[in-house]
Amino acid sequence: MKLIQSPSQLQQLSQFQLQSVEVLQMSAEELDAYIRELSLSNPMIEPEEVSLPPADSRGEALLLRLRWLKDNDWQNRYYQRREEPLDPLAFVGTEGGLEETLFRALSRQIRQLRLDEDTAEAVRYLAACLDDSGYLRVPLEELAEELHTPISLLERSLSILQSLEPPGVGARDLSQCLSLQLERLGQGGAALTIVRDHLEPLAKRHYRLIAARMGIPVEEVQAAAQLIQSLQPRPGAVLQREGTAPYILPDVFVEEKDGRLAARTRRGGRPAFQINSYYRGLLDRSGDQEIREYLMTKLRHAENILRAVSQRESTLQSCAQVIADRQEAFFRDGPCALRPLRMADAALELGVHESTVSRTVHEKYLQCARGIYPMSYFFSRPSTAESDFSRAAAWVLLRQLIEREDKRRPLSDQSLSEEMARNGCPISRRTVAKYREEMEIPSASGRRAYG
Repeated sequence: MKLIQSPSQLQQLSQFQLQSVEVLQMSAEELDAYIRELSLSNPMIEPEEVSLPPADSRGEALLLRLRWLKDNDWQNRYYQRREEPLDPLAFVGTEGGLEETLFRALSRQIRQLRLDEDTAEAVRYLAACLDDSGYLRVPLEELAEELHTPISLLERSLSILQSLEPPGVGARDLSQCLSLQLERLGQGGAALTIVRDHLEPLAKRHYRLIAARMGIPVEEVQAAAQLIQSLQPRPGAVLQREGTAPYILPDVFVEEKDGRLAARTRRGGRPAFQINSYYRGLLDRSGDQEIREYLMTKLRHAENILRAVSQRESTLQSCAQVIADRQEAFFRDGPCALRPLRMADAALELGVHESTVSRTVHEKYLQCARGIYPMSYFFSRPSTAESDFSRAAAWVLLRQLIEREDKRRPLSDQSLSEEMARNGCPISRRTVAKYREEMEIPSASGRRAYG
């Protein structure tokens, strides 16, 4: 027996990569809240528009705050307190406070867990990848490849994410979502077997077929079905408040300058915060080794966040410029001129992964002379393989044709198809019917006006 040394490469999780992805996914409001929250636990972070005490007392006040933070800094869990809470998330979900989101709710729970730094960042990263329903649709293999990190860490982090509230969050599909909820309730048996293996016949209420396949009484299947119907198929929807009109803060602006459309971010390249000059100087002056180590850790963290925010601004501006260039006809002529644009095409032009474009436009809004639009609105498939009309533009044209028709003799789907073709958007009668139903517009007989 003998020992042999051989070199090998091991990919380590990059905390900066995770923070960059997390920050990139945030909307303008979420980013502002995130920075202000961080400033309560990291003295190096000084958000914009902070009110400073008088110059003569500022140094003493900041030093006292530093000592408090150093003594109470455990996983950034506790923050400076006064008679009124300073945490901007304290009023989330209440009238007059920030609107609750799934990501914010999960972030608060993650901070309360005793996780090592890499795992905590990985769980937050996965939380940022969830869709509005609370599902993780992107394969872990793809995420691991994008981050250059072991898939075992993401698998472990996903298990932690799926243990959080609301039950079922982080599921890969409906079957797993319902399974997670049943397991949380301590319910197994027939209900768990049905959601794992017999969802399709359950949706069609084929109880006898399920009973025959499982070899159990029909009554047991019906009881299990009743339990399953009480579960939440879209756990992320629990936090969506109906009947409220959210305030939209545009992330990017598209304006015409010297005959060319130019995109700029809301901040215009300005950082979301700056490094606190007092604590930066204290790091150089202090002779206390513990204070120096504490401040150095906070400085590295602040610099990473600053880099992530700067990268977010750059990616957002570049993506918005691609939209401005590719959809110039829309900005000049309106929605009917919207052209097909795939995220894969934008990613190729920007030299990034398609998922980066997806996260960049997620819950971001673009303001132009025609109004405010979700950035995702500008990415649309062609209405047909031969057409240069995007699906969204086809919808607009179809709606316009229906609005202009004679209500006493409304156009049939075939007639609408022919009119669409005359306007340069050739789609079949069946496609017209499909688009009409998706827009919740009735058929010709339902639109006819009598008298």
